[in-house]
Amino acid sequence: MTVDSNAAAPLPQRLQVDATLARRLVAAQFPRWAGLPIRPVATSGWDNRTFRLGSTMSVRLPSAAEYALAVDKEHRWLPVLAPYVPLPVPVPLAKGAPGEGYPLPWSVYGWIDGEPAGVDNIDNLTGFAVALADFLVALQRADPAGGPAPGPHNWFRGGPLETYDAEARQAIDALDGRIPGAVATEIWTAAVRATWDGRPVWFHGDVAQGNLLVRDGALAAVIDFGTCGVGDPACDLAIAWTLLSGTSRAAFRSGLGVDPATWARGRGWALWKALITYAGDDAAKAADARRVLDEILDEYAGSPRA
Repeated sequence: MTVDSNAAAPLPQRLQVDATLARRLVAAQFPRWAGLPIRPVATSGWDNRTFRLGSTMSVRLPSAAEYALAVDKEHRWLPVLAPYVPLPVPVPLAKGAPGEGYPLPWSVYGWIDGEPAGVDNIDNLTGFAVALADFLVALQRADPAGGPAPGPHNWFRGGPLETYDAEARQAIDALDGRIPGAVATEIWTAAVRATWDGRPVWFHGDVAQGNLLVRDGALAAVIDFGTCGVGDPACDLAIAWTLLSGTSRAAFRSGLGVDPATWARGRGWALWKALITYAGDDAAKAADARRVLDEILDEYAGSPRA
């Protein structure tokens, strides 16, 4: 079972992107930066290939046409959202055009120092959870007028979980004997039934460890708004099971002030992603997906609804 981590769709056709291509694009379109060194970053990402440009900028090249849909959106909305949130977010500096054999739009951003979040570089996971909740609450307070509704540009993040109902159930069937299928189905069904009819708000769409930067042991910035939009913010809760646990998870939930239905939908988003990854062909990712599934199952067993 081969499934893209972002969508219930065929795998995007990946482009060959390297530092040489990035260097040619910068030189051709932004000659004022042509003399600056360009080098890959340690963790480049899935949707985009990222390169350091000098000491204060970065170059992001979408790795497939599907991900290029986010370029205009980020340039339009990141400057609007930045004043609302308490942490740095990427600052668009220039938008590149197709060229040098590369067929997609691309971006130059200001560089933000930090390392992707992980249990090893966070000094206080509960404090981290509170800071993240504060960020998301502030983001939700941003004016949603005119913001992008869920759609192909963000794989329907912020929309109903029914979009992925068939895929989630297929993954549960494929994992028969490896996970408690009846419980997984119960969790998923409860999430789908916990419908949302609230006021649309801004959400990030991919609150994952790689998009949360840590500096000096604390949350320092939130990056990669390619899946952002306006709708149901429950998709931003998946981090409660992918990184947080116990006290930190409780602090995150309390800081967000979410109702039980929103929490159930957030759990559903985390479950869907873990299921399709665990049922997929990438053995390296499968081990972590199993860990997340165990977190979801344990937390659900101990929840008040049980």
